[in-house]
Amino acid sequence: MIGVILATIGTFFDEISSSFGKWEILHNKENIYTFGFLNMFWLLIIFIIFALVKNDFIFNPASIPIFCLLIILEIAQTYSSLHAIVKADRSTLGFLMIGTIPLLLLVDKVLGYEISTFNLIGIFVTVLGLIILLTNHGINKKGIGYVIFSTINAVATISIYKYCITYYNSVAAQQIITSVFLLIFLFIMSMWKFKQNPLSYLLRKDFLVHSFSNGFGSVLISIAYVYAPASIITSGKRASSLLWSIISGSKVFHEKHILIKITSFIFIVMGLVFLVM
Repeated sequence: MIGVILATIGTFFDEISSSFGKWEILHNKENIYTFGFLNMFWLLIIFIIFALVKNDFIFNPASIPIFCLLIILEIAQTYSSLHAIVKADRSTLGFLMIGTIPLLLLVDKVLGYEISTFNLIGIFVTVLGLIILLTNHGINKKGIGYVIFSTINAVATISIYKYCITYYNSVAAQQIITSVFLLIFLFIMSMWKFKQNPLSYLLRKDFLVHSFSNGFGSVLISIAYVYAPASIITSGKRASSLLWSIISGSKVFHEKHILIKITSFIFIVMGLVFLVM
């Protein structure tokens, strides 16, 4: 329960960050890689403080081979997710990312967790909710390729992350090292593609809202995975994220088909309840 609560609160702050960031990018106030850099920077700072206060920086060299694979997948995930945030509707992103959960359940099964009849019912009801949405034109197809890749790739990144913090590294060490590599990637991309130095935006007040919100939310979500299997935490994360994205999509970006999306949301939440039983 603690893990799901942390994930729910974390996704609220993550939605604030994504909505503010998308608005700023669409209004040419920052580029997509600067947006990602600012979010990742504050995540790094918060985890450094956390590691210092808790004296919790543990990195096992035995994890290096699988950790290197994770870095590659995280870079691909960051690139795809940033483009999905900007190009896809907020609710489209929220709905399709639900697809990560049934796939994670299969991975959890391989890792030794039990998949019950309730889990299978949950998968069916969740998929039914997505079918209702897709067949009633409730999803805008723009940017859908990035969303689908992010959905599938997230299965690998989440599973490897959970494996690393379970058997090798502390949450702080895992996130600090990963964040450093992603910051280097985002800095290079911003300078190369847009000739824009992300460091010059760090302390600007108009960017602190989304960057710090993302950092704080990501910390809560990262810690949540300590308390339960990846499929359960991701279920809570995706359900709450979906709700926040429907609200922001309707209120901030004036997305359409809100009734269809709410109907689909109800089915998906019912499915997620079965998935975590």
